Amino acid sequence: MSKHLDPLSNPLNIETIQEIDNLDLPIMQKHHLRILAHCLQIFKIINADNSFEYQNKNRLREWCDNQSKKFDDKKFSDLFYEQLESTSIKLSTFSKKIGKSIEDLDIDDLVLLVEKP
Repeated sequence: MSKHLDPLSNPLNIETIQEIDNLDLPIMQKHHLRILAHCLQIFKIINADNSFEYQNKNRLREWCDNQSKKFDDKKFSDLFYEQLESTSIKLSTFSKKIGKSIEDLDIDDLVLLVEKP
């Protein structure tokens, strides 16, 4: 069996999921960490993907629109975009605070973020 999950269903690999599960954190912080790690991987996928046609458009918006086509649900796209945009702002603010770019954040950085009060 492959060590990696289907990238269309989950951008996190099984090792990352297990690493998070093995951390000595409360369950809610682990859940928050998995969500942040998932979003971070989506941002990395979007930044690495040069197939987007409209470089002047919001790439995150376009990516969300493309994902929603699988469900034929515009509301899904809007909600997904709002959630990812909010997470993007949170990660961007945090990454600047610790002197890293979003693309350079790792699990240890995200743990710091979820542990802060």
